[in-house]
Amino acid sequence: MLHQVGAAGQLSVVQLMLGTGPVVAAVLWTLVGFSIGCWGISLYKLVQISRARRESERFITIFWESKNLNAIHTASVGFKHSPVAQVFRAGYQELLQLTRAKRQAVGAQSEFSTDLGGIENVTRAMKRQSNVELTKLEYGTTFLATTGSAAPFIGLFGTVWGIMTAFMGLSAAHSSSIQAVAPGIAEALIATAVGLVAAIPAVMFYNFFTARIRVLATEMENFTSEFLNIAERHFLS
Repeated sequence: MLHQVGAAGQLSVVQLMLGTGPVVAAVLWTLVGFSIGCWGISLYKLVQISRARRESERFITIFWESKNLNAIHTASVGFKHSPVAQVFRAGYQELLQLTRAKRQAVGAQSEFSTDLGGIENVTRAMKRQSNVELTKLEYGTTFLATTGSAAPFIGLFGTVWGIMTAFMGLSAAHSSSIQAVAPGIAEALIATAVGLVAAIPAVMFYNFFTARIRVLATEMENFTSEFLNIAERHFLS
């Protein structure tokens, strides 16, 4: 008996959605598109950020266990999804170019000074790569924020329009019975419900990804500081 009631209720909601007017229907399909896009981006970001975090942790472990920057650079090739590894590669390549240029300038193979502001060049290279990696990590989150903020209002617009249409139909029918206007109001309220269904997951995923990206940004910043200390102490002092 309960199953029959549930099935009937579900069928009634579907019928109401299919029976909406053109404006409310357009609102519903727009919200459905937002919802599909939200879930697609969220699944992609889950894979991207989890992979970035996992590979970054492995790379940082290798970095501190190894004593050879050249070996670390070779190993970093296998961590293409790690933002920390990419920041290291940018800093290491700039460090190599800097030391080679200074060797040619002084005609020696010894250690070099920072009179040309070499450490600043390495810093800029790593900061620039950090910004590139952050842009990659943040890609798609704007859509989630837009969905979370706009979907409820889009649904509310559909509801207001539907209720307005229902009352206009009631006036034309010259009837004051609630049964005459109830189906139209029910159709209109579906737009608000669908708007919330699209917005709530978008807001939750946006907050989740923002927190994870902030952690990765902190890891890149900390790693940059540590690498610059090592470079200045052993290569540019």
